Amino acid sequence: MMMKQKIALVLLILVLALAACGGGVQTAAPAVVVPVSNAAAPSVAETGLLNLPLSVDVGTVASIKDQDDVFVIDVREQSEYDEKHIPGVTLIPLGTIPDSLSQIPTDKTVIVTCRSGNRSGQAVDFLRQQGFTNVHNMEGGIVAWEQAGYDVER
Repeated sequence: MMMKQKIALVLLILVLALAACGGGVQTAAPAVVVPVSNAAAPSVAETGLLNLPLSVDVGTVASIKDQDDVFVIDVREQSEYDEKHIPGVTLIPLGTIPDSLSQIPTDKTVIVTCRSGNRSGQAVDFLRQQGFTNVHNMEGGIVAWEQAGYDVER
């Protein structure tokens, strides 16, 4: 083989290898941004519980949280939960998630929330690494929940 052909072959292999590494394959569902409004919340029929994106907005959570096949977890600390929380959520502080896996159902849609969406995102990542597949992060946490006008318990 001539030198130019060898270089072209090496470059082609390199390009193919790079394309395979970053070829657009997504490992998580893309976030869907829906305007936050009590009136504009998509219905479960529109979203489908099994087809929810990795991150869900507060309007979607408000529309599904009271269903029997939905389990909402608040991963904040007890003092934050006591200050205010979404009605009907289950408190499992982030630091206790690894020891609380048996409390988290695998046969329900699990929504995880916190103050702003950061800790809940970490919890969702961890739970997915543990094999949970129907786990979703509530965007914006209780801050976005309150800004959208939804009730909190104190």
